[in-house]
Amino acid sequence: MHKKLWVLTVAVLLFLAIIGGCASDSDSKVNEEKAISLDTRSKEISDGKLEVFFIDCGQGDAILARSPQGQYMLIDGGMREEGENVASFLRDQGVKQLAVVVGTHPHSDHIGGLAGIIDAFPVEKVYLPQVTHNTEAFAALLDAVKGQDLKISTARQGVEIPLEGVKVSFLAPVGDSYDELNNYSAVLRVEYGRNSFIFTGDAEELSESEMLASNQQLEADVLKVGHHGSSSSTGSKFLRAVAPQYAVIMCGAGNDYGHPHQETLTALGDAGAEVYRTDLNGTIIMTSDGRSINVESVGKKQDSGKSVAAVQPETAIRYIGNKKSLKFHRPDCKSQPAEKNRIYFNSRDKALSQGFSPCTNCQP
Repeated sequence: MHKKLWVLTVAVLLFLAIIGGCASDSDSKVNEEKAISLDTRSKEISDGKLEVFFIDCGQGDAILARSPQGQYMLIDGGMREEGENVASFLRDQGVKQLAVVVGTHPHSDHIGGLAGIIDAFPVEKVYLPQVTHNTEAFAALLDAVKGQDLKISTARQGVEIPLEGVKVSFLAPVGDSYDELNNYSAVLRVEYGRNSFIFTGDAEELSESEMLASNQQLEADVLKVGHHGSSSSTGSKFLRAVAPQYAVIMCGAGNDYGHPHQETLTALGDAGAEVYRTDLNGTIIMTSDGRSINVESVGKKQDSGKSVAAVQPETAIRYIGNKKSLKFHRPDCKSQPAEKNRIYFNSRDKALSQGFSPCTNCQP
């Protein structure tokens, strides 16, 4: 009897040991699967780096930022006809949805492509400055936002954007009433570790002076140069405050506005900034690990033996003079003379040497 009891006890113990062993294997398998999943995710977040793509979209702005955690922010979308090209670029980069879309201001070369892009991707948040514009491009953008049942958040100084792994905040607009639409431009500062970027839209010197007066942190490694390199932006005080190592000018090759203006190129050169231009370099890619920034470009740089900052179209129309008033204007000025009264200059000095004075509105 005792022998049978002993055999039964041994059998029970063996059974329990087998069950315990199976439970242990099961726990081990679950833990292993979790470890693999986390490891895979760590590879998908680009090794903890911030990537910024200054997309070559002709005479316009479109900038994609990818956070270290894999969230995407799009700043502007170029002209409407560039919208599909920008959307294709986003798909090529693996974008499935956009955490943030910022339209810096309602000019069509900045927000024209955003309607099609918002229609093409799920979007979590949209930021626009508090100003409207009576154009088809702006109306289409509002329709696209409404189509995703999104609310527009106001882009203004002090507002922070929730983007994982980086600090994103608006430096401008500071005020809420401007005569020039460009000065409503949403200006963003992005910080990652010791590196920082400032994206200025088309903010001109009035907006720059307001940012300076508000005592905000302006020093940055990278400056997206305002208004495509126009002389109406990138004033000397603002440039000294930012003191960028790199400057990016987004403009189209041979554009009608003469962008970038020589005054801006000279100022950037004097400030010691390394200049990149989408008309010369194509799409510019900057990658930050929080300590240093690596720069690449996808496109052909003109091989002239000059620095990028010095290369410019020699025959570009930079200023338009009025033979009657003897005033000269930027090509984008609203106070343009009739064609029969126009004279064209490819430099500011040439206009001044022929007795023309600068327009007080566009301040060429």
